[in-house]
Amino acid sequence: MGFVLLIAAVIWGAGALTGAPRRLRLIGISVLWVAVVLAQLVLPAGNGLRLATGGSAAPWLLLGGAVALIVAYRAGLGWLRDRAQVVEEPEPEGPFREAELRRYARHIILREVGGPGQVKLKNARVLVIGAGGLGSPALMYLAASGVGTIGVIDDDVVDSSNLQRQIIHDDADIGRPKVQSAVDRISALNPFVTVRAYGRRLVEDEAEALFAEYDLILDGTDNFDTRYLANRVAVSLGKPLISGALTQWEGQVSVFDPKNGAPCYQCLFPEAPAAGLAPSCAEAGVIGPLPGVVGSMMAVEAVKLITGAGAVLRGEMMIYDGLWGETRKIGVKRRPDCPVCQGNSSDAGLAEAGGKA
Repeated sequence: MGFVLLIAAVIWGAGALTGAPRRLRLIGISVLWVAVVLAQLVLPAGNGLRLATGGSAAPWLLLGGAVALIVAYRAGLGWLRDRAQVVEEPEPEGPFREAELRRYARHIILREVGGPGQVKLKNARVLVIGAGGLGSPALMYLAASGVGTIGVIDDDVVDSSNLQRQIIHDDADIGRPKVQSAVDRISALNPFVTVRAYGRRLVEDEAEALFAEYDLILDGTDNFDTRYLANRVAVSLGKPLISGALTQWEGQVSVFDPKNGAPCYQCLFPEAPAAGLAPSCAEAGVIGPLPGVVGSMMAVEAVKLITGAGAVLRGEMMIYDGLWGETRKIGVKRRPDCPVCQGNSSDAGLAEAGGKA
C-alpha cells in the first residue's frame, strides 16, 4: 500500500513541478486508485500485483470513501457560502459614519465641542485665502478637525523657497499650482471633507459671489490690496474674517466681525503702510515654524467660532513673539470714521488689553 501512495505522491509532485493544473493531477491520482481497486477485485488471490498493492480492496475502498466524503463536505460548504446573503453592518443613524466617529472621538468627548459641535463643524463652510505659510497649517487643521467644506483660493505655484514653512506642499509639488497641491494633501488627510480649489487671484468682480458660499473667511495673504478687498466684502456680507499676519519672528491673529460688535480690518489699518515700512517675508525673512503657530491659532479661532466654544478674538488681537517666547493681547475697537464698517465706538484703534503671557 505504501508503494501506491508513493506513486500518488510522485504524480502530484511531478505535476506541480511541470505546472500541471490541480484538476489534472487529481484525475491522475483517481485513475491510479481505480486501477488498484480493479486489480484487487479482478486478479486471483495470491497474484503478485495484488500482494504488491495491499492484497485486499477493502482499505482502498475505505480510503476512497473517506476522500469522497471530504470532497462532498467541502463542495457543500461552498454551495452554502455562495447562497448565503452577506449582511453588512448598518451605518449608525445620524450625520456621521462609524469611521468618522472614531476619527473625531477626541473632539466629541470635549465638553465644549461634543457631538453637537462636531455636527456644526461638518456642516460648516470655510474659505481660506492663500495656500502659503498661514494657509498651510490652517487648511490642514480645519480638514483634520472635520470642517465639512473647505475652499482655498490662490494663484501661485509651489517654489522651493516655500518649503521652509509651507508644510502642505512637498518637494514633488514644486512647479504645481498651490491649490492643487493643497487639495491632494487635504484629501489624503481626511477623505470625509469636501475641498474646493480656486486657482486664481481674489478679484473684486468675483469676491462677493465667492464669499457668499461660505460661513467664514480666513485671510492668510501677504499683501494689503487683497486684505482690504477681503475685509470690504466680508463686512458687506456680514461674514466673520479671521486674519493672520507674519514678520520675521512675530505673528498676530484677530477676528474681524463688525456684525457682532468687533472692528473690521480697516478700523485698525486705515491705510496701507508706505513702501518699505512693512516688508514681505521674501524681503525681511521669516522663521520656519512661525506660520505653523499663527496658522494653527487661526484654525483654533475658526473651530471656536463654528462650535460656539470659549471666546473668540473679537475685539482683540493676539500677538506672538517667537524670538522671546512672549504672547500678549491687544484690545481693538471700532473706528467711528471707518469707511468700511462705519464703526460707532467713541474709542478707536489699539488699546492694551492684557499683559505678557
